[in-house]
Amino acid sequence: MGTTTRQPAIYLPHGGGPWPYMPDPQNRWTNLGHWLATLPTYFPQPPDAVVVVTAHWEAAEFTVASGQSPELIYDYYGFPESTYDVNYPAPGHPAVASRLCELAAEHGVTLEADDTYGLDHGVFVPMSVSFPEADVPLVAVSLRIGLDPAEHVQFGNALSHIRDENVAVVGSGMSIHDLSFTVSAEEAASFDRWLQETMLLPTDERDARLNRWGSAPGGRASHPREEHLLPLMVVAGTARSDDKIRRIFDDAASGWPLASYEVAAV
Repeated sequence: MGTTTRQPAIYLPHGGGPWPYMPDPQNRWTNLGHWLATLPTYFPQPPDAVVVVTAHWEAAEFTVASGQSPELIYDYYGFPESTYDVNYPAPGHPAVASRLCELAAEHGVTLEADDTYGLDHGVFVPMSVSFPEADVPLVAVSLRIGLDPAEHVQFGNALSHIRDENVAVVGSGMSIHDLSFTVSAEEAASFDRWLQETMLLPTDERDARLNRWGSAPGGRASHPREEHLLPLMVVAGTARSDDKIRRIFDDAASGWPLASYEVAAV
């Protein structure tokens, strides 16, 4: 890892289950698939690794997967048998995992290493579309149990300098996520508008509003449980004074907005 052009941090929707490996007759995820295939174009140069903060891993402390050859974790249920035979042999990057632990410690944040955790579907599903050759090392990072938004923004602050070392950061979640399917189109649209307004605010205002996301219009309806929103907090936390945040993808699935945000040097 060497000093180079700063890599971005990107929050993206990973879609539903193992969708790239199944028929999609309603084209629910077609636009997302096309967009994820363009993800490498957002990087100023090929990254040495991509750190993926995944909505599908929660641990007592923030934890980074530090193994060299992570196995796939098929953490979805009720899908065709073939989706449990998917192979995506992307390597890990122990040196990047170790560096993340150093950066976290420098900022007073505990980050533990786990060399047994693999790639859950919040990691391998979107990355297999963006990097189909499995030739970019992936380093999975957990959320912290308790799901406190301020803690996740602070964690992003701690990790931010990895972007100067030719390592990109991805937050993998969904900007609207309600497995009960009770959120209304109006509630989802209201929260989507609030989120877009919030992400474009100056740092202090943005972080304060993100910390109060549950009281936003449509907030709790859009995220009855917030694990798919928390990777956005980490991505927002990586923003530096000379970065700009912009919305880079818009779509809809099941009547809900899907959105992606990029933090990148101006």
